Amino acid sequence: MALADIFTRPAPRTARGPAPVSAEFGKRPEIAGAGMADLIAWVDQIAALTQPDSIHWVDGSRAENDALLREMVDEGKIIKLNPEWRPGSYLARSHPSDVARTEGRTFIASEREEDAGPTNNWIQPAEIRDTLRGIFAGSMRGRTMYVVPFSMGPVGGPLSHIGVQVTDSAYAVTSIGIMTRVGTDVLHQIAKGKHWVKTVHSVGAPLAPGEQDVAWPCNDEKYIVHFPETLEVWSYGSGYGGNAILAKKCFALRIASVIGRDEGWLAEHMLLIRVIDPAGRAYHVAAAFPSACGKTNLAMLRPTIPGWRVETLGDDIAWLRPGEDGRLWAINPESGFFGVAPGTGESTNVTAVETLWGNTIFTNVALRPDGDVWWEGLTDEPPAQLTDWEGNAWTPDSGRPAAHPNSRFTVGAGQCPQIAADWETPEGVPLDAILFGGRRATNIPLVVEATDWTHGVFMGSNISSERTAAAEGTVGELRRDPFAMLPFCGYNMADYFGHWLKVGQKLRFDRAPRIFQVNWFRKGSDGRFLWPGFGDNSRVIDWIIRRIDGSVSAVDSPIGRLPRTEDLNLDGIDVPQEDLEALFAIDPASWLREADLTEEFYGTFGGRIPAPLQAELSALRYRLQRA
Repeated sequence: MALADIFTRPAPRTARGPAPVSAEFGKRPEIAGAGMADLIAWVDQIAALTQPDSIHWVDGSRAENDALLREMVDEGKIIKLNPEWRPGSYLARSHPSDVARTEGRTFIASEREEDAGPTNNWIQPAEIRDTLRGIFAGSMRGRTMYVVPFSMGPVGGPLSHIGVQVTDSAYAVTSIGIMTRVGTDVLHQIAKGKHWVKTVHSVGAPLAPGEQDVAWPCNDEKYIVHFPETLEVWSYGSGYGGNAILAKKCFALRIASVIGRDEGWLAEHMLLIRVIDPAGRAYHVAAAFPSACGKTNLAMLRPTIPGWRVETLGDDIAWLRPGEDGRLWAINPESGFFGVAPGTGESTNVTAVETLWGNTIFTNVALRPDGDVWWEGLTDEPPAQLTDWEGNAWTPDSGRPAAHPNSRFTVGAGQCPQIAADWETPEGVPLDAILFGGRRATNIPLVVEATDWTHGVFMGSNISSERTAAAEGTVGELRRDPFAMLPFCGYNMADYFGHWLKVGQKLRFDRAPRIFQVNWFRKGSDGRFLWPGFGDNSRVIDWIIRRIDGSVSAVDSPIGRLPRTEDLNLDGIDVPQEDLEALFAIDPASWLREADLTEEFYGTFGGRIPAPLQAELSALRYRLQRA
């Protein structure tokens, strides 16, 4: 018997089976208030539609969470890991058809199609409501419906918002408990009349009487539907975190972006860090990068410059609000990390690895014989034997990945060894800088500073990564991801650009965060990366902060302000002068082609792009033609 079997086998059942968690937990709290009555009525309405066997009101306690995890282990739905290596941690294996966000089945059901815009999948609200009523009818038969009250941001905080998710997935409940603040405190907020967002989720796998459940219930038919006018989310058919933890991308970005538009703030796909210089001065930086562009690594950066420190405030989402002091304030509305495991290792992100010491739910990673987990990139050499993410025997000669490329870890942010002591401060932190970045082998310099807020919004609207043509040293086909929000903006993206401009008008010109574009991925003509990246990206942050302080000057270029190479702190690393020059080289002809691509992209919005951004594009062309 392998050591892992001691921890991963389901507990033996009695003839009656284990006592359900709802026998000890799950009673509806007795809380008075008109808002609570409305919530109860809504829950009863969803229950009448979905027909669960029971309703469990989640209290968010550690004891309840432990009981849910034990029940899932007993049912064979998750695997308890060896507590010697990974205490309080579990492994889930999804169905092979349910391993990622289903963007093709993600819809914005705004009343008018133009309000969704060309970058979203629009669907007519009345039509999709009929469809959802049909597929949700009886969808929770044989299951428990959990009622999960949650807060994005500290409960009661001035920048926080609350919601309730009903779900028939205990896996979703335990994940929501990590990613948000769950508990009865939220119900008291609702009872007092605070607005809350309605989110409904079902795996779409009802059970007939006596039918045996499967380890990962889901349905081939999937819908993730957002209603921006009524601030609702309905998700059907998927148990995967990105589709089932509705507080995350669905609420905290798509719905929150709509709330932010209406209330005058921004919900952004951004990391949030505090950078502390050798003199102890603190600066706050938010950064928006598309996937595979180094976002998590920057969120947990360990600077290679002596005396510098980075404290993590958030790794994925930031809510930004103009303050009465003319500054832009930011919070991380989440309480956990839902990160991609492959590529996370001691050589790439030791902080993330140290965060995962325990109390973590892993999904679709490989299992070691000793009851711990492994994935590609965790160590340089793979173990000799593993059980892969589908439960099959695996060796390095198997010719397939042991962990799914989108396998995940879900862990509390408080476990991060670099987490800021005040990361949960309800008021948030004032931003000094905003960074935009993509994966560009050509054209985009290592760092460039926007000349003002409008120019910075123009930069953000053009964030993109190159496809394979970039390897040939030309501006290839660009995968557009403006503000890293392409899959997550809940309304017309041209209007979203305009909203960024409006938010800037609420800030004092001398207190607004400075905006920069960075690119760690520029290559030389030989295909070699020109910049070492990872911890050495702190050298770019160092220059950015010295620009904010006014202690270094910059060089004006047609695309923005560039560093003087002698102002970069390169002590301890070897970057040849010719590489430095290539990192900041501006080719006007190539940039004019880039401007044509921008015009083409703007054209997809049917004349809705704000006039100031069109003016920025014209000014860019003028400067390039004169260069």
